[in-house]
Amino acid sequence: MTRCLIHRGPDGTGFYEDDRISLGHTRLSIIDLEGGAQPISNEDDNLQLVCNGEIYNSPLLRRQLLGRGHSFKTLTDVEVILHLYEEHGEKCVNYLRGMFAFAIWDTQKGTLFLARDHLGQKPLFYFQTESAFVFASEIKALFASALLEPQLDLEGLWHYMSLRFMPDEYSLFSGVKKLAAATTMTVTSEGISKNKYWTVDFKDKASASDKDLIEHLNSELVDTVETHLLSDVRVGSFLSGGIDSTTIACMMAEKIAEPIPAFSIGVREQSFNELPAARMVAEKYGMEWHEKVVEADLISLLPRMIHHMDEPADPYGVGVYLVSAFAREFVKVALSGDGADESFAGYDRYAGQRVVDYYCMLPKWFRNKVMQPVITRLPETYAYKSLAQKALWVHAMSFHLAGERYAESMGFLRFTPEAKERLFSSQAKSQINDYESIQKILVHFDADNANELIDQMLYTDQMTRIPDHNLVIGDRMSMAHSLEVRAPFVDYKIVEFAARLPTRLKIRRGCLKYILRKVSERYLPRQVTKRPKQGFGFPLGVWMRTDLVDLLRHLLRDSRFAALGIFDQSYMDVLLEEHLSGRRDHNYRLWILLNLELIHRMYFENQSIDDVTELVQRYVTRAQN
Repeated sequence: MTRCLIHRGPDGTGFYEDDRISLGHTRLSIIDLEGGAQPISNEDDNLQLVCNGEIYNSPLLRRQLLGRGHSFKTLTDVEVILHLYEEHGEKCVNYLRGMFAFAIWDTQKGTLFLARDHLGQKPLFYFQTESAFVFASEIKALFASALLEPQLDLEGLWHYMSLRFMPDEYSLFSGVKKLAAATTMTVTSEGISKNKYWTVDFKDKASASDKDLIEHLNSELVDTVETHLLSDVRVGSFLSGGIDSTTIACMMAEKIAEPIPAFSIGVREQSFNELPAARMVAEKYGMEWHEKVVEADLISLLPRMIHHMDEPADPYGVGVYLVSAFAREFVKVALSGDGADESFAGYDRYAGQRVVDYYCMLPKWFRNKVMQPVITRLPETYAYKSLAQKALWVHAMSFHLAGERYAESMGFLRFTPEAKERLFSSQAKSQINDYESIQKILVHFDADNANELIDQMLYTDQMTRIPDHNLVIGDRMSMAHSLEVRAPFVDYKIVEFAARLPTRLKIRRGCLKYILRKVSERYLPRQVTKRPKQGFGFPLGVWMRTDLVDLLRHLLRDSRFAALGIFDQSYMDVLLEEHLSGRRDHNYRLWILLNLELIHRMYFENQSIDDVTELVQRYVTRAQN
């Protein structure tokens, strides 16, 4: 199991074993390079700790604990968890500011205590049998225990096709569960108990002036970035060219005397390329800037990405995977801009709700009879946020209200409920008990944590997309290269501060992330702050009609999921042919199907990464020739 996770910690391994438990740990040395090996025990050696992550307020906690008579065996940041547990038991998590997944074994009580950080930056998976409980940072390590064989979880797959993430405790594999973010779990011989220790409240709004709140946010971010620099090794930054990671990088540059290492990737297709904006900022701050242009043959990396994700690899993950590999050539730690959109309202669909409201002023019959034929005839350019995609989204959303509309908007580019009805066979659908994927969104949207529409959407994203999608990608794709990525925007103090902001400071006159843009104006050139949101992007829609066309045809016409009676072959054929003909851009849907076919070969047929990579390369090369 430990060997399966060596990419997460290539600098050393450590073990503890007694007659009831075995613990293993792989170490990426960041703090206390020589003496911070795990597992770590307390003064009396009756507690054993294994932890993945960083505790950013550990210097303060260490001073406080030393003052109360505790003694430390290492200089590493995570040892404070042990002594907090001695003092506060399960409530120790309330004192931690950081990213973490940890386990504490109490040898005297025979209890295992596990916890994940507030937003779920670090992962923790587990399964249980009548006689065993097994946990790990990644699913592949659970399979390595030889106590569990990969079997498809049909309900997990059903929800993923709509949501783009595995909700609740689901995974792609039957019996494998994940511990939710901000949750602790205690395992004893009597069973398992769980406790949710944190959530965010959007109802208690700050009453300060806009000017003061902008100043306060700047101060909070600067302080948070400084805490995230805690390290005994050099720290770099991702630099995408958007305002999120770029603002973080600039704050770093002002805190560190020497030039900070900054890393950017781009593509040759200029509508997707952010390198010029990144270069402008890097030059302004004298950063040690590293840039790299990637090509369409990056698809050959997909099997290895899937191996690290243990689920479909989202297109966004391609960029994170590549920039992480690039950054790891120079540093062990990098800061990112992950999480800003979900706290400060940075996605088009937030402001797009108002556009849909305007469109709804047209009578329903007019939208159906007149507008729909016009919209469906708009030519598809396959460009980022194409007019055809936007128009189709607005039209489709106009037939839904409130939380249902938001749930539909999240899955529009993937498989809507109607599309899933066509994709899944009747036999497969009859085996699904937890049928309503929309409820995975509504349970948060309709909660009493928020009163206003924007805040309801943000709270929903913080409970779903952040822990189950964005941070999953950030963790797996960076740790695939033994790179630790830290995200100041998902520090729970920043999330709480953002929740208290009036919504007028999140979206103002159609301007997304208004308050964050005001802060970024202090650091970034106007050309960067006024650019529309883009992010890491790749022209998959174009590539699927050129370099990837033969691969798609081969995999979908020899579909394992169709052969098993899970998917409808004729509907997959329709999706592919509509995309190739230019009638619809199905690149997101085809990407998921492509991933699933490769997953089946790797996890259920035991084909090696190299064999599946060779398959991909063979068909891509044939298309290119």
